Amino acid sequence: QVQLVESGGGLVQPGGSLRLSCAASGVVFSLYDMDWYRQIPGMQRELVARITKGGITNYAESVKGRFTISRDNAKNTVILRMNSLKPEDTADYYCHAHYNPIPGATWDYWGQGTQVTVSS
Repeated sequence: QVQLVESGGGLVQPGGSLRLSCAASGVVFSLYDMDWYRQIPGMQRELVARITKGGITNYAESVKGRFTISRDNAKNTVILRMNSLKPEDTADYYCHAHYNPIPGATWDYWGQGTQVTVSS
């Protein structure tokens, strides 16, 4: 059974920092590209950051220079460090794992989400 379990969300003041963690089980973690998405209620889920199985990262323009994604394959964990948080970063944050076993096929899984609120 595949599980992605996020943790680390909470309430933080503008300018503050949070560290989100996603622990994966039931997958060969090193084969998967890992993402963090976020979603504001009533809006589409948006990609925040991605780290490939090879360690290549990319970020949404809105978080570049403030957020850092990393992975630890030995611990089956992906981390999102969020600095200089803004009220507009408030959202539910979701961990996503995806793998293409053969061309045209995708295996993907989602975590249950963790809430981040940036407010004074």
